[in-house]
Amino acid sequence: MKKQMPFCSQCGNQVGDRDAYCGRCGTRQPPQAASTADPFSQISPRTAAICCYIPGIGWIASIVVLASQRFRRDRIVRFHAFQGLYLFVAWLLDGWVLRPISQFIPHFPLHGLVEALLLGLSIFMIVKAAHDEAYSLPLFGELAQRSVAED
Repeated sequence: MKKQMPFCSQCGNQVGDRDAYCGRCGTRQPPQAASTADPFSQISPRTAAICCYIPGIGWIASIVVLASQRFRRDRIVRFHAFQGLYLFVAWLLDGWVLRPISQFIPHFPLHGLVEALLLGLSIFMIVKAAHDEAYSLPLFGELAQRSVAED
């Protein structure tokens, strides 16, 4: 099994096991013992951002990202985590509000349309996060930007 390199505690750039400073931002890196104790030291910012948009379970990744010390200062990953949470809230509203309403109005498939839209947005954001783009979705992105700013 190939050992993954750790990432900078400030900017997320890959650093060597023995690097005292990050080659990109110059931040002094914590001792190796501290970085191995952090369960998120091996997760890249891109992977963390992608996981926040996985339908059904992305909310768990979002909460973990927001709670982790590793991504405390990474505004882009935190943006993805908040936007993923707001997207999950939209999934909940669709399931808890629109699905029951659509049972009473059989020829009005609003639930199915919203569900397809949310799935499309999740896939779109997974692709954007995989390309390191902090794309701001209408409404969700604005809320996420405010949440990151208040952090």
